[in-house]
Amino acid sequence: MSYMTEPDWSYRGDYIRSRSLRKGSEGENDIEPAWANEAYTDESAIVFRPDPASASGQSDRTIGWSETAGLVVTVITTTEGTKVWGVNAWKSNGSDVRRYERGS
Repeated sequence: MSYMTEPDWSYRGDYIRSRSLRKGSEGENDIEPAWANEAYTDESAIVFRPDPASASGQSDRTIGWSETAGLVVTVITTTEGTKVWGVNAWKSNGSDVRRYERGS
């Protein structure tokens, strides 16, 4: 179950588009905000509220399918009032892909 409101990537869009440069690895995928939004609004997406990896407990993790990218994407968001902000997104690792495939 995912959300219908898409995250706003106005502050972090360039950040997720440049993941491979930041990580210095050819194995990293740069993510387009549109792909992250597809994953975020995927009706089969898995949502962790809060994100279990969040130190602050202020962010949520959504794992969903991006049809355009052809892969499962992990999306990190935070909510401020009614506004959903995109914080980070990446090609899901094996553990998140398995969670998505199991639906839990």
